Amino acid sequence: MRRWLLPIGILTAVLVVAGAYWFQPWKLFTNTTVRESVPEIVSAAPPSTGAPASPTTAGAAAVLVAEGTFVTHEHTTTGKAQLIRLPAGTYQLVLRDLATSDGPDLRVWLTDQPVGDDWFTFDDGRYVELGRLKGNRGTQVYAVPSSVDIAGLRSVTVWCKRFSVSFGAAPLS
Repeated sequence: MRRWLLPIGILTAVLVVAGAYWFQPWKLFTNTTVRESVPEIVSAAPPSTGAPASPTTAGAAAVLVAEGTFVTHEHTTTGKAQLIRLPAGTYQLVLRDLATSDGPDLRVWLTDQPVGDDWFTFDDGRYVELGRLKGNRGTQVYAVPSSVDIAGLRSVTVWCKRFSVSFGAAPLS
């Protein structure tokens, strides 16, 4: 019996270290707050007419293209997502007042999937990864590559790449 104690002890230690690396349980207790500056945004449509703002009325300010409020999926997630067009014609995604859990390998994706109760569908269609989540709290800005056609992209998700689940998502309308 004694000759099995050392191999069992080594195997147990290896499994504990591998499990800790994979699941990163300490992230349940960590927060990273980001406070990036956001370009001045003008409304994309005046409230009374519903017509898009013209470039002359937008001036040097960014134009709000779409926005939505986060809904919870795998982890409680709150905040707002805004897709904006800068005066130069490029796009940025702004996550305002984001609050979610920290986790392993979190990414920010624009997707063509609708936001619903299904946590797993965001990688089923077209998606564009904008980068790693900078922090699980606060306001942060992500550049949308100029090569990306935003037509048909209708939601944003905080995606856990390691476990292929959405922590939370926001419809862009």
